[in-house]
Amino acid sequence: VGRSNRRAYAYLMIPSDELLTTDARKRLAAIREFSELGSGFRLAALDLEIRGAGSLLGAEQSGHIASVGFELYVKLLEQAISELKGEVAEDEVRTSIDLRFDIEIPQHYIDDAGMRLRVYKQVSRASDEESLSRLREEVADRYGHYPRAVGNLFEYAGLRLSAQRLKVQSMERRGRSVVLKFRPETPVSPEGVVELMNGREGLSFSPDGSLVIQLSSLQSASTFEEVNAVLAELREEHSMCE
Repeated sequence: VGRSNRRAYAYLMIPSDELLTTDARKRLAAIREFSELGSGFRLAALDLEIRGAGSLLGAEQSGHIASVGFELYVKLLEQAISELKGEVAEDEVRTSIDLRFDIEIPQHYIDDAGMRLRVYKQVSRASDEESLSRLREEVADRYGHYPRAVGNLFEYAGLRLSAQRLKVQSMERRGRSVVLKFRPETPVSPEGVVELMNGREGLSFSPDGSLVIQLSSLQSASTFEEVNAVLAELREEHSMCE
């Protein structure tokens, strides 16, 4: 706000947070976050996700995007178009991982919110270990040695890639153990898991048929190493059975 070399200010008065709607609080947070010059597009994109984009295949100006999120909405749209074309889409396996470690990119490491979001998306979309390794190098080269939380983020992505090949439905840390729940169509055979349990300590079955890995330490580096080792042995066991 202002003219030429004269600076002016605009003060927006709002009621207390208790009187604001959820969407209003989100918009105010977005205005605070994206206040620098040139951030209008990101602000508009976030507003689009808050209010919904409407029907992309029709004239209506209100849709259901707000309930699923913009990225998932676009993915569902792509799947619907593929089905109309008669293409058979393979069921995507997305392993849910909760090891209770911090995987947030700190603001002091990447101060730009848009770039933090970009890195999150790149990590999430990495399709193999090679692309994930290149991304690690790119982030370290651009922003310097990354903190433990960012390292955890990359480890999560690596675990997910390994787990999805074995069609692991979920991976959750409970106390001093990590529980792996497999999808019904997993290539891992019960006989292979039993054989693995006989040759390695700290493995057991839970009553619901999940594989339980007893951890020797709750440190993140040790946890990732132990879980990765079990997944590697399961992949090897599966390869030998083929």
